[in-house]
Amino acid sequence: MKDVKVLGPGCKRCETTEAMLRNAATRLGIEAQIEKVTDYAAIASYGVVSTPAIVIDGRLVHAGGLPREEALDEWLAT
Repeated sequence: MKDVKVLGPGCKRCETTEAMLRNAATRLGIEAQIEKVTDYAAIASYGVVSTPAIVIDGRLVHAGGLPREEALDEWLAT
């Protein structure tokens, strides 16, 4: 199971990123526990200065703006 965190204050882009991740995981048939992290201290602990950001299995894979769907597929599949 993939451990996925969406880092961000809860803005529309963060919500969209979370929905995109859930859709990608379902489409790919990948089990993923997706958690939204809104605590600024927790976000900063990943070295993130631009949100939304995505952490998959402890690795920061994206920060700032909406991710591309192709990239989501690749990150979730590896």
